[in-house]
Amino acid sequence: MKQQSATLASFMLTALLTALITSGCKKQQFRDSTTEDVNIVGYLEKNIDSFSLFKQILDRTDNSAFLNAYGSYTCFAPTNSGVKAWLAATNTASVDAADINVLKELVRFHLLSDTVTTAAFKDGKLPVPTMQSQFLITGVTFTEGISTYTVNRQAAVLRSNIKVGNGIIHEIDHVLQPSKQTIAQQLESNPSFSIFVEALKATGYYDLLNTVDPDTSKRWMTVIAESNQALADSGITSYADLKERYSNTGNPANSNDSLHIYAAYHILRDIKFLGDIINSATHQTLQPQEVISTQLINKEVIVNEDVFDGVVEKGIQVIRNTSDNAATNGVWHEAAAHYMAKFRAPAAVYWDLCSFPEIMKLPAYYKKQNYPFVRTNELDKPIKDIDWEYKSASTTLTYFYSTTSSLGIYQYNNDCLVLPLGSPSRATWFEFTTPVVIKGRYKVWVCYNARNSVVCNVRINGDLMQRPVNLGEFRPAGSDAELESIGWKRYIESTGSNSGYYVSRLVGIIDIKTTERHKLRLETVSGTNASNYLDMIHFIPIDQNQILPRFRPDGTKVY
Repeated sequence: MKQQSATLASFMLTALLTALITSGCKKQQFRDSTTEDVNIVGYLEKNIDSFSLFKQILDRTDNSAFLNAYGSYTCFAPTNSGVKAWLAATNTASVDAADINVLKELVRFHLLSDTVTTAAFKDGKLPVPTMQSQFLITGVTFTEGISTYTVNRQAAVLRSNIKVGNGIIHEIDHVLQPSKQTIAQQLESNPSFSIFVEALKATGYYDLLNTVDPDTSKRWMTVIAESNQALADSGITSYADLKERYSNTGNPANSNDSLHIYAAYHILRDIKFLGDIINSATHQTLQPQEVISTQLINKEVIVNEDVFDGVVEKGIQVIRNTSDNAATNGVWHEAAAHYMAKFRAPAAVYWDLCSFPEIMKLPAYYKKQNYPFVRTNELDKPIKDIDWEYKSASTTLTYFYSTTSSLGIYQYNNDCLVLPLGSPSRATWFEFTTPVVIKGRYKVWVCYNARNSVVCNVRINGDLMQRPVNLGEFRPAGSDAELESIGWKRYIESTGSNSGYYVSRLVGIIDIKTTERHKLRLETVSGTNASNYLDMIHFIPIDQNQILPRFRPDGTKVY
């Protein structure tokens, strides 16, 4: 299996295909408007014929005041016809007759505490949750040549990107309704998943999936569920059949029981809609040290399609139109067929340091222009998976992008991270959380643009690697074999005049003991107040080719 963290090519393929389909339609129903003279409430009042009922909801829930004040919000504003449809569907006579707590929850579900334009409307969840704490999902529908944004499969966007003084408004034709059930409750209410639910109950995972943890950092889970039909296609027509096939101890609640492993292998930590799933090559499951691999093949999300000894093992499709089911504690998807945990051989991880969520959710900057991530104080952490020493001259880590500058012209995706390293006033350490690396023995390579001489030790999970890296040292001359023998390689495809600046340095060999994300830390040994340019880090099993593939700036692998 060729595992790699940087699966952005697949993710962007989806966006590109959507754009191509859209451009071929007769008409696009994506309408942008701009007005900066009022706030959100002011806009509703100026268009009271369309939004009097939503304005009444805001008034009754005491939200009009704060939405008419300074701030940065995104509001999905349902029209009067949408509110009337919701009142009728819930057998509510009027806004005044509605339960005040229900209305308060509805308002929070229509608001984001950030400005999000349609540029962030991907096939999946929006980058920030609603003020009600659940996530919204967006997509595009095509009907008779007309393209329309949808939200939560409940509403169509009528007008978008209406800029007001305190944020963005998207007009929608129906009221958005938050989930009321947990993942477990939703699955149990669907008779098509009765066997899978019995397995969850027997293994104890039903109780876990029926819990809404008040701590949102622990609340979210993702389930890839198997329907009765998917199990029947593999000869399993009842829970008794499933237990007979897998329960080797007779006690599915035993963590060593294969039926327990089956259930754990279908549950992922954190909330991962399909757009998130295809954005990473692997995902940790609740089964310790076991992951699923995912990729986008012909616009379909495929689980565990891997190559072992040159043979392709066909994967399992995740059914798009019956997946992305939001619940109060996460999301669940439907697998098209039955699958079980597999042993994972060590696999190469070609880690693009610039593919972290905080920059990827900024479409105006990601792979377009530079962006500074500034720490306002020592406790501030603008990037979840990157930390560094806070000093007066190291408050900013810069995302750098250029297709023409010698700093970016050959970099993977033409971008890199600019790290302020060195004493006395810059950071003496940076720490990164890696993608998931499968347990095994790996050679570790640091890929950088050689500019300023700062020597760093490298630690992985606290273990010191065998060789420091000088981030200002150029690649020596020699053949691939000669360079590899002394711990160097050419990781980019280009042999242009500036390609010698782009260096990959072997820092040592590490035993990865568990399949999970790990900590990689750079610690300066010498060098003063310099900017250093990091591009990628490679974890490559010791018995695999260390030289190939090389990479082009567009992400293409060259073998």
